[in-house]
Amino acid sequence: MSSPRTLLPTRAPSTAVPLGMRPGAVSPPHCLQSTPPLWDPTKDLRSIASNFCHLENSGWYWGAITVAQAHAALQEASEGAFLVRDSSHPQYMLTLSVRTARGPTSIRIQYSQAQFLLDSSSPARPGLLSFPDVPSLVQHYMGPGRKVREEKVEDTSSSKPSQQQQQQPPLPHNAHEASVVLKLRRAVYKSQGFPSLQHLTRLTINRHSDHPERLPLPRPLLGYVKDYPFKV
Repeated sequence: MSSPRTLLPTRAPSTAVPLGMRPGAVSPPHCLQSTPPLWDPTKDLRSIASNFCHLENSGWYWGAITVAQAHAALQEASEGAFLVRDSSHPQYMLTLSVRTARGPTSIRIQYSQAQFLLDSSSPARPGLLSFPDVPSLVQHYMGPGRKVREEKVEDTSSSKPSQQQQQQPPLPHNAHEASVVLKLRRAVYKSQGFPSLQHLTRLTINRHSDHPERLPLPRPLLGYVKDYPFKV
Protein backbone atom coordinates (compact mmCIF):
# COMPACT_ATOMS: atom_id res chain seq x y z
CA MET A 1 0.00 0.00 0.00
CA SER A 2 1.38 3.37 -0.94
CA SER A 3 2.01 5.92 1.76
CA PRO A 4 0.17 9.25 1.59
CA ARG A 5 3.47 11.00 0.68
CA THR A 6 3.83 8.94 -2.54
CA LEU A 7 0.40 10.07 -3.70
CA LEU A 8 1.47 13.75 -3.68
CA PRO A 9 2.56 15.06 -7.08
CA THR A 10 6.28 15.77 -7.36
CA ARG A 11 7.26 19.27 -8.42
CA ALA A 12 10.47 20.01 -10.28
CA PRO A 13 12.42 23.15 -9.37
CA SER A 14 11.10 26.14 -11.23
CA THR A 15 13.30 27.45 -14.03
CA ALA A 16 10.94 30.26 -14.99
CA VAL A 17 12.54 33.66 -15.49
CA PRO A 18 11.09 36.40 -13.26
CA LEU A 19 9.01 39.01 -15.01
CA GLY A 20 11.13 41.78 -16.52
CA MET A 21 14.42 39.83 -16.59
CA ARG A 22 16.00 38.24 -19.63
CA PRO A 23 16.98 34.55 -19.67
CA GLY A 24 20.44 33.92 -18.21
CA ALA A 25 20.27 36.87 -15.81
CA VAL A 26 19.31 34.63 -12.87
CA SER A 27 22.07 32.52 -11.34
CA PRO A 28 21.37 28.80 -10.85
CA PRO A 29 20.09 27.95 -7.36
CA HIS A 30 23.31 26.23 -6.29
CA CYS A 31 25.32 29.42 -6.94
CA LEU A 32 23.34 31.24 -4.28
CA GLN A 33 24.80 28.92 -1.62
CA SER A 34 28.45 29.08 -2.65
CA THR A 35 30.82 28.65 0.29
CA PRO A 36 32.78 31.76 1.35
CA PRO A 37 36.58 31.65 1.15
CA LEU A 38 38.16 29.98 4.15
CA TRP A 39 39.92 32.13 6.74
CA ASP A 40 43.62 31.34 6.88
CA PRO A 41 44.77 31.64 10.52
CA THR A 42 48.35 30.80 9.55
CA LYS A 43 48.60 33.91 7.38
CA ASP A 44 47.21 36.04 10.21
CA LEU A 45 49.67 34.61 12.73
CA ARG A 46 52.63 35.18 10.43
CA SER A 47 51.55 38.75 9.72
CA ILE A 48 51.00 39.63 13.39
CA ALA A 49 54.22 37.96 14.54
CA SER A 50 56.28 39.71 11.84
CA ASN A 51 54.68 43.06 12.67
CA PHE A 52 55.44 42.84 16.39
CA CYS A 53 58.98 41.66 15.67
CA HIS A 54 59.54 44.83 13.63
CA LEU A 55 57.90 46.98 16.32
CA GLU A 56 60.08 45.53 19.08
CA ASN A 57 63.15 46.43 17.03
CA SER A 58 61.91 49.94 16.24
CA GLY A 59 62.36 51.50 19.71
CA TRP A 60 59.21 53.65 19.31
CA TYR A 61 56.79 50.88 20.30
CA TRP A 62 55.91 51.53 23.93
CA GLY A 63 53.76 48.47 24.62
CA ALA A 64 50.98 48.50 27.20
CA ILE A 65 50.84 52.11 28.34
CA THR A 66 47.69 54.17 28.83
CA VAL A 67 46.49 57.04 26.67
CA ALA A 68 47.35 59.44 29.51
CA GLN A 69 50.92 58.12 29.69
CA ALA A 70 51.33 58.36 25.92
CA HIS A 71 50.02 61.92 25.78
CA ALA A 72 52.25 62.91 28.71
CA ALA A 73 55.29 61.59 26.81
CA LEU A 74 54.28 63.70 23.80
CA GLN A 75 53.13 66.83 25.64
CA GLU A 76 56.45 68.67 25.47
CA ALA A 77 57.51 67.19 22.11
CA SER A 78 57.46 69.06 18.83
CA GLU A 79 54.63 68.69 16.31
CA GLY A 80 54.86 65.40 14.44
CA ALA A 81 56.46 63.42 17.28
CA PHE A 82 54.83 60.00 17.60
CA LEU A 83 54.89 56.60 19.24
CA VAL A 84 52.94 53.35 18.88
CA ARG A 85 51.40 51.54 21.84
CA ASP A 86 48.96 48.76 22.63
CA SER A 87 45.37 49.88 22.25
CA SER A 88 43.19 49.86 25.35
CA HIS A 89 40.13 49.29 23.16
CA PRO A 90 39.25 45.57 23.13
CA GLN A 91 38.63 45.50 19.37
CA TYR A 92 42.02 46.93 18.38
CA MET A 93 45.60 45.79 18.83
CA LEU A 94 47.53 49.03 18.38
CA THR A 95 47.19 52.80 18.58
CA LEU A 96 49.27 55.58 17.05
CA SER A 97 49.77 58.52 19.43
CA VAL A 98 51.04 61.73 17.84
CA ARG A 99 51.69 65.35 18.82
CA THR A 100 49.61 67.57 16.53
CA ALA A 101 49.18 71.35 16.38
CA ARG A 102 46.24 70.92 18.79
CA GLY A 103 48.21 68.79 21.21
CA PRO A 104 48.67 65.04 21.68
CA THR A 105 46.02 62.80 20.17
CA SER A 106 45.64 59.08 19.46
CA ILE A 107 44.42 57.22 16.38
CA ARG A 108 43.52 53.56 16.53
CA ILE A 109 45.03 51.20 13.98
CA GLN A 110 42.72 48.68 12.35
CA TYR A 111 43.80 45.17 11.40
CA SER A 112 41.98 43.16 8.75
CA GLN A 113 43.09 40.32 6.50
CA ALA A 114 46.80 40.70 7.31
CA GLN A 115 46.70 44.46 6.64
CA PHE A 116 46.95 47.52 8.91
CA LEU A 117 45.28 50.90 8.35
CA LEU A 118 44.27 53.96 10.36
CA ASP A 119 40.79 54.07 11.88
CA SER A 120 39.30 57.28 10.48
CA SER A 121 35.75 58.68 10.30
CA SER A 122 36.65 60.86 7.34
CA PRO A 123 34.57 60.56 4.13
CA ALA A 124 37.84 59.63 2.45
CA ARG A 125 38.21 56.55 4.68
CA PRO A 126 37.54 54.02 1.85
CA GLY A 127 40.55 55.48 0.06
CA LEU A 128 42.97 55.04 2.97
CA LEU A 129 45.85 52.74 2.15
CA SER A 130 46.52 49.54 4.08
CA PHE A 131 49.94 48.09 4.84
CA PRO A 132 51.41 44.69 5.74
CA ASP A 133 52.90 46.08 8.97
CA VAL A 134 52.80 49.19 11.14
CA PRO A 135 56.33 50.44 10.32
CA SER A 136 55.29 50.61 6.65
CA LEU A 137 52.17 52.56 7.67
CA VAL A 138 54.21 55.00 9.78
CA GLN A 139 56.78 55.42 7.01
CA HIS A 140 53.98 56.30 4.56
CA TYR A 141 52.56 59.02 6.85
CA MET A 142 55.97 60.56 7.33
CA GLY A 143 55.42 62.00 3.85
CA PRO A 144 53.06 64.96 3.14
CA GLY A 145 50.45 65.64 5.83
CA ARG A 146 47.13 63.85 5.41
CA LYS A 147 43.86 64.83 7.06
CA VAL A 148 42.01 62.41 9.33
CA ARG A 149 38.94 63.00 11.45
CA GLU A 150 39.56 63.62 15.13
CA GLU A 151 36.12 62.60 16.41
CA LYS A 152 36.84 58.88 16.87
CA VAL A 153 40.56 58.84 17.47
CA GLU A 154 40.72 58.57 21.24
CA ASP A 155 40.65 55.26 23.07
CA THR A 156 37.43 54.73 25.01
CA SER A 157 38.86 52.87 27.98
CA SER A 158 39.24 55.76 30.46
CA SER A 159 36.13 56.07 32.59
CA LYS A 160 36.91 59.55 33.96
CA PRO A 161 38.29 62.39 31.82
CA SER A 162 41.46 64.07 33.03
CA GLN A 163 41.51 67.69 34.18
CA GLN A 164 43.24 68.67 30.95
CA GLN A 165 40.53 66.94 28.88
CA GLN A 166 37.80 68.69 30.89
CA GLN A 167 39.33 72.09 30.12
CA GLN A 168 39.49 71.45 26.37
CA PRO A 169 36.58 72.84 24.31
CA PRO A 170 34.31 70.29 22.60
CA LEU A 171 35.19 69.25 19.07
CA PRO A 172 33.33 71.18 16.37
CA HIS A 173 30.58 69.43 14.43
CA ASN A 174 31.77 70.73 11.10
CA ALA A 175 33.65 67.93 9.32
CA HIS A 176 36.30 70.27 7.92
CA GLU A 177 36.99 71.89 11.29
CA ALA A 178 37.08 68.50 13.04
CA SER A 179 39.84 67.16 10.81
CA VAL A 180 43.46 67.22 11.89
CA VAL A 181 46.47 67.10 9.59
CA LEU A 182 48.53 64.04 10.43
CA LYS A 183 52.24 64.79 10.14
CA LEU A 184 54.63 62.17 11.44
CA ARG A 185 58.13 63.61 11.69
CA ARG A 186 60.05 62.16 14.60
CA ALA A 187 59.80 58.93 16.56
CA VAL A 188 59.78 59.19 20.34
CA TYR A 189 61.85 56.32 21.76
CA LYS A 190 61.07 54.83 25.13
CA SER A 191 63.91 55.40 27.57
CA GLN A 192 64.56 51.71 28.28
CA GLY A 193 64.38 50.76 24.60
CA PHE A 194 66.60 53.29 22.83
CA PRO A 195 67.93 51.79 19.57
CA SER A 196 71.32 50.16 19.53
CA LEU A 197 74.19 51.47 17.44
CA GLN A 198 73.70 48.54 15.05
CA HIS A 199 70.03 49.45 14.55
CA LEU A 200 70.85 53.12 13.96
CA THR A 201 73.42 52.01 11.39
CA ARG A 202 70.89 50.02 9.36
CA LEU A 203 68.42 52.90 9.58
CA THR A 204 71.06 55.15 8.04
CA ILE A 205 71.70 52.61 5.29
CA ASN A 206 67.97 52.25 4.55
CA ARG A 207 67.47 56.01 4.46
CA HIS A 208 70.18 56.48 1.87
CA SER A 209 69.57 53.43 -0.31
CA ASP A 210 66.43 51.77 -1.65
CA HIS A 211 68.46 48.73 -2.72
CA PRO A 212 70.97 47.83 0.02
CA GLU A 213 71.63 44.50 -1.69
CA ARG A 214 73.53 46.45 -4.34
CA LEU A 215 75.94 47.91 -1.79
CA PRO A 216 79.29 46.25 -1.07
CA LEU A 217 78.20 45.07 2.37
CA PRO A 218 79.28 41.88 4.18
CA ARG A 219 76.61 39.21 3.99
CA PRO A 220 75.85 39.19 7.77
CA LEU A 221 75.36 42.98 7.73
CA LEU A 222 73.17 42.77 4.62
CA GLY A 223 70.98 40.16 6.31
CA TYR A 224 70.69 42.35 9.39
CA VAL A 225 69.64 45.33 7.24
CA LYS A 226 66.98 43.25 5.46
CA ASP A 227 65.50 42.12 8.78
CA TYR A 228 64.30 45.72 9.28
CA PRO A 229 63.80 47.25 5.80
CA PHE A 230 62.38 50.58 7.02
CA LYS A 231 63.63 54.16 7.25
CA VAL A 232 62.07 55.00 10.62
